[in-house]
Amino acid sequence: MRMSRWLADRWVMIVALLVLGYLFLPIAVVAGLSLNRPSSRLSYDFNEFTLDNWRQPCATPEMCDAVVRSVQIGFIATVGATLIGTLMAFALVRHRFRGRSGVNLLIFLPMATPELVMGTSLLALFVSAGVPQGFWTIVIAHVMFCVSFVVVTVKARLAGMDRRLEEAAMDLYASEWQTFRRITLPLVLPGIVAAALLAFSLSFDDFIVTNFNAGTTVTFPMYVWGAAQRGIPPQVNVIGTAMFGIALLLVGLSMLRGRRSRRAALPVADVTGRRATGLS
Repeated sequence: MRMSRWLADRWVMIVALLVLGYLFLPIAVVAGLSLNRPSSRLSYDFNEFTLDNWRQPCATPEMCDAVVRSVQIGFIATVGATLIGTLMAFALVRHRFRGRSGVNLLIFLPMATPELVMGTSLLALFVSAGVPQGFWTIVIAHVMFCVSFVVVTVKARLAGMDRRLEEAAMDLYASEWQTFRRITLPLVLPGIVAAALLAFSLSFDDFIVTNFNAGTTVTFPMYVWGAAQRGIPPQVNVIGTAMFGIALLLVGLSMLRGRRSRRAALPVADVTGRRATGLS
């Protein structure tokens, strides 16, 4: 009876832990393989522990060139998509205008469109316009499909933000710019950072759309796909583990900053509430 009652009280947590374990298991395998010396180029068994893969991450120069190129594309695409998507999210949440519902519908179309269709459509567009395929066509393509994810992420953050904090700051004679810089931006910043990280991840590991519009440019996913036939270098697992660790660190720092900003903003609302109570 005690065991059944304990399971009944905690079954949701148990299921959640199992789902999280299922999601993080491939990441754990990649991290383990980054510390492994395989028995052959086409083998993925855990053969021998080694740190050589981390000491020499660029043992294959072509792989490091592809990684640097993917980081460059991802950074430019992330900056462009985050700027455009954040402005669109503010417009959709804070303003009412004709065609707003239609814009909200169009935002989801790139997310719902299969990548194969998107890649071939962009290829046809660039070919018909006479645009040479290469680095910048990849950037344009990545910005296009990352904007939707940024808009959705930032919109969710704005929708859950308490507008009374901004009203309290303006009641205390803060200007619109001061309210935005000290209240709105710190509160929405975790959502913007999360959207930027999501956009960078989508851009960094995209293969289908990139393959159609890359020309002779080789990104990291394209290198891995080409190397799979002759044996993937173990340093690929090092890159994957390092990218995951960096993303985890940035998310943690963003959450910590957002928590501190919310704690700093709460006294402002408390003071305004006391003033309003005293006036009444």
